[in-house]
Amino acid sequence: MSRIFPCARLCGGMIAGLAIAGPLSQAYAQAVPPTPAASGSDGAGDIVVTAYKREERLQNVGATIEALSAETLRTSRIAGINDLSSYAPNVDIKETVPGALPTVTIRGIGLDDFSTVSSPAAGVYVDEIPLASPGLMSGNLFDLERIEVLKGPQGTLYGRNTTAGAINILSAPPEKTFGYAARISYGNYDTVDADVMINAPLGDRAQLRLSGKTVQQGTGYWTSSLLENGAPGRRDIGSRNIWLGRAELSLQPTDDLDLLFKVEGECSRSEMGVPQFNGTFAAGMPFVLCPAVLAGHLDNGNCTDAYGYRQTRSDPYKGDWKGSFPYNIDQVNLLAKIRYRVGGFELTSITGYIDFKRLYHIDVDATPLDQFDFIENEKIRQFTQELRVGRETKLVDIIAGGFYSWDRVAGDNTNVTEQWPLVLFGAASGAGTTTYNQVTRSAALYANATWHFGPRVDLVTGLRYTSEKRHYVGGTTFDTPSPLFGINDTFIDGTIRDHNLTGRVALNFRPREGVLLYASASRGRKSGGFFSGFTNNDAQLIPYRPETLNAFEVGAKTQFSRLVTFNIAGFWYDYHDPQTYVRYVDPATGLSVQKVGNVSHARVFGSDIDMILRPTERWTLTGGIGLLDTRLASFTTAAGTIPAGNRLPNAPTTSFTGRIRYDLPVGDAMRISFQGETRYSSSVFKDAANDPLIAAGRYWLFNGRIALTHHAGWEVAIWGRNLTDKRYEVQGTDLATLGIVNKNYNAPRTFGVELSWRH
Repeated sequence: MSRIFPCARLCGGMIAGLAIAGPLSQAYAQAVPPTPAASGSDGAGDIVVTAYKREERLQNVGATIEALSAETLRTSRIAGINDLSSYAPNVDIKETVPGALPTVTIRGIGLDDFSTVSSPAAGVYVDEIPLASPGLMSGNLFDLERIEVLKGPQGTLYGRNTTAGAINILSAPPEKTFGYAARISYGNYDTVDADVMINAPLGDRAQLRLSGKTVQQGTGYWTSSLLENGAPGRRDIGSRNIWLGRAELSLQPTDDLDLLFKVEGECSRSEMGVPQFNGTFAAGMPFVLCPAVLAGHLDNGNCTDAYGYRQTRSDPYKGDWKGSFPYNIDQVNLLAKIRYRVGGFELTSITGYIDFKRLYHIDVDATPLDQFDFIENEKIRQFTQELRVGRETKLVDIIAGGFYSWDRVAGDNTNVTEQWPLVLFGAASGAGTTTYNQVTRSAALYANATWHFGPRVDLVTGLRYTSEKRHYVGGTTFDTPSPLFGINDTFIDGTIRDHNLTGRVALNFRPREGVLLYASASRGRKSGGFFSGFTNNDAQLIPYRPETLNAFEVGAKTQFSRLVTFNIAGFWYDYHDPQTYVRYVDPATGLSVQKVGNVSHARVFGSDIDMILRPTERWTLTGGIGLLDTRLASFTTAAGTIPAGNRLPNAPTTSFTGRIRYDLPVGDAMRISFQGETRYSSSVFKDAANDPLIAAGRYWLFNGRIALTHHAGWEVAIWGRNLTDKRYEVQGTDLATLGIVNKNYNAPRTFGVELSWRH
């Protein structure tokens, strides 16, 4: 009860609102006739997107966009950003630590950093509010209208930090008719997740939508042979206690004025997962790499850490982990959106505020000892304001506006190392605390115009000017510094500025109904920044430069009635100064140190192919193929010069997603739906050096769902994810010279039963 209480207080207002609204259902139940549940067969041609700040049919947009409808999100159980890669080819999402901190890579362009102060390469937007830090991307998803994945740089309408693309997460808006929905699911690992929604009109010009979700997971995927204090005993790790709530109020004071206000919150008192340990030293010979590691692979049967510890379990979810691993989140989001139509123009104001706090414990070494354990305590505050004006005419559609953002990321990272100082540095201590405080201010002006040259040809032009200032204060303070062994306190008080132009030009041609051909050139830019990790040398704190991406794309979108939808795109990227981890030798100490730096150049070739087939009314088949060829220029590391030709991190050469659905009527009031999903990914490297010790192999994933749906609105379903219980590497950390390589793995097989009602 003590774990639940803090979250219950945060969501108390939402729960109370739902309790008040509940009795309203009786009053409206007879006023609105029952609506059959959606079939989930919406295709690309049916989906309306707002990717370019106005409503358009997906097939009419000259760009590569994956759009997932509310029904797809529901039946596919997409509960977080990390689930999206299963439904979008050429999209890879890794968890920097097990069960948390997702980072997104699109077409090989991504974030090769775990730091909260870094900027994402793929911008994530929630109801048009950008998430300034990757720390904000661990939230749970619920009651959504749609998710849009935009591939390629979005340097005009979205701006900075969208070199890879953008992900639009859109909450379901209040509606003018009464409705409600509720769902509860029970699955393995003693998991209960449930959500509820009530939409109620408040007269003719006001609507209220209340929604909430909870996830209660009694046991986790990970099992330790040690208790928290290190004593022998069985202990499950990875429980979850999550509460979320959202309230939206929509007002229409006049026919030309729309107001939307939103408040939502999340409270989590959960546990973080733990990585798998792999030893790298020869048995009985600390600091001497074992033969397997020298040959480029791991061997837990014969390799140990510096203390002789060996983990021989093949199951990555079992180990010898001591200590507690809290993962606590408290977050509140506020949104105010105003739309006013006058004289053929539409004026829009979007104001957003986020207050986010998080505490978590990472066991990097994944051994019974406190060698590399970190406790992270961070706070993020963000304010954004966008003003834009739009007008559509027969000649041109124009969107122009200005954007301002302010965000502060502050926290401390405490290294609770106890053993390593005795081995490496005698009386010197490798334990210490890293503090960071970063304030970023960004302002931009932008304009985008779509010129109509008759009914078949459009020319799109866009330009954005961005000015950004980032101030960072931070460094690492050691308990017992030892300059003799390279253990030095570090500190920086620095400011970086960036002024840049980004934009897009595109040509759209419709030779016939249902066919769109397009070509585009665009530029994206990602801000430079600071490394906030554990450092022992001031050189690690030198800021890294911005990266710039010039992208060229050609594509075709076709739709033949409702039977076939086929889209294909080819792209080429000219990638300058890509930001990545670089290991180098500190000339002062001779030690290998790690920092975020820049590689001079990279290039990317690739293709996206999407297809939807509806051979009959009962069958829907959806598939997507992603092809990538990435090449880095040469760069220098501690191991020497890496020749040109390495692949970008988290960039599979081939990825595939597929979905099949069959709907079988049962009488006049019910139907049975069979749904299967799959994802394939070829092998990937996890760093720019293409380290084989932390590379991930290829894999297939399979999900399934069978549901019985009644036209009155209720549904019962059984579901399963990762049905073959495939295990593959999500992320890894190479500390081989210190005796350790750890790996994070995907979620194992999960399954359960679900009951839902909709009206």
